[in-house]
Amino acid sequence: MQKTTLIQILATSTILLSALSVHAESDGNRGYVGRNANGCKGLPSYEQLKSALVSAVAADSTGFNLNMWATIVDRDGVVCAVAFSGADRGSQWPGSRVISAQKANTANAFSLDGLALSTANLYSAVQGTSDASPLGGSLYGLQFSNPVDTAVAYGGNPAAVGTKFDPMVGNRVGGINVFGGGLALYNSSKKVVGALGLSGDTSCADHNQAWLVRKNLGLDNLAGIGGVSGDATRPDNIVYDSINGNSNNITDGWEQPICANTSNPTSLPAVK
Repeated sequence: MQKTTLIQILATSTILLSALSVHAESDGNRGYVGRNANGCKGLPSYEQLKSALVSAVAADSTGFNLNMWATIVDRDGVVCAVAFSGADRGSQWPGSRVISAQKANTANAFSLDGLALSTANLYSAVQGTSDASPLGGSLYGLQFSNPVDTAVAYGGNPAAVGTKFDPMVGNRVGGINVFGGGLALYNSSKKVVGALGLSGDTSCADHNQAWLVRKNLGLDNLAGIGGVSGDATRPDNIVYDSINGNSNNITDGWEQPICANTSNPTSLPAVK
């Protein structure tokens, strides 16, 4: 009887341990331990993202010349790294951390190997009706899809945000954002491997600096890939009605409004 009881206890313990293991894996690999899960292993590390971000912020003075948040997600939308450029987490807009993650998720969710769409490209397509555009945008409602997982976005220890142990790392944060700052990441084989999101300044400055970060990371291999900018050397570049758009005083097609203290988008480096 005692031998049978012992066997039953051991069997029950094994089942419980297996169940806990499965639960841990299905719980989104929460925390930094999940950084090597899914496709994050082949993407830039926290240290690489931080270095590329600091360099980009120093190189670009458009907008209000503020510090930035940056997030990288893999092809499944799992957050791989989160970083900020300032001295501490309060040196850039706190609300921009989650916005940067939304932008990364959006650029990844709506880019393909053969078509790159930046978050800036989506601005006009999601607008509602107005006197200038009585039909609204062709993708109106997109901004309400794929909502943010608030438990991922706001969970964990605030002291860890923006570090290699940021609570979003290893989790799918979701979210849709439709102004400049989100870009898909393309490897040397011209395949989408995830995306980058930046936030912390005007949407135009966010786009410019995201562009520079992507280049710094060597993940701007888009030559020959389709886009909507009309510029084959910068297929997913931002489009302004008054600069490289159709100058009709309407943000139609794939355009967005110009921001304060911005620059001509054709001054950004061509993709590889």
